Amino acid sequence: MTAPSTFGLSSEARNLHWLLTNLVEEVPGLLSVAVVSSDGLLLLSSDPGRNAEARTAETDRPTGPKGSSADLATIVSGIGSLTIGAAKLMDGGSVKQTMVAMDEGSLFVMSISDGSLLGVHGSPDCDMSVVAYHMALFVGRAGHVLTPELRSELRKSLETESMGSAR
Repeated sequence: MTAPSTFGLSSEARNLHWLLTNLVEEVPGLLSVAVVSSDGLLLLSSDPGRNAEARTAETDRPTGPKGSSADLATIVSGIGSLTIGAAKLMDGGSVKQTMVAMDEGSLFVMSISDGSLLGVHGSPDCDMSVVAYHMALFVGRAGHVLTPELRSELRKSLETESMGSAR
């Protein structure tokens, strides 16, 4: 996973990028990480340069959702909506986290603030408790800085980045 460029971003945006990079570097077995806004748009990703890449060169095993961090954002947004609906039907209160265990990996979704979500795709051998712990740390640190202004700045930086990589 590569670190996104933070040139020209506000200190809050650079701090959020640093938190994401730290999450990726500290937790073994993470394949892809995405921060998604309440309207389902990708705000921040662990692998912005990998949008067309679906597999590693060494193996034939998928390294993340097929194609891109945008795919992970779509999945995270859908699961977030589904669990919020389920919680309302069951009078369960707000959804704090969702975990999907699969044969070939795990998917974790955690609420950040204002409907924003943190999504993590982990390898089959990742330690789920370590992933959940570090996600909670990220959410605790990121939640208070993820303002509407910062979300707008992050969206614009991703648009600029994707336009630059398309050339």
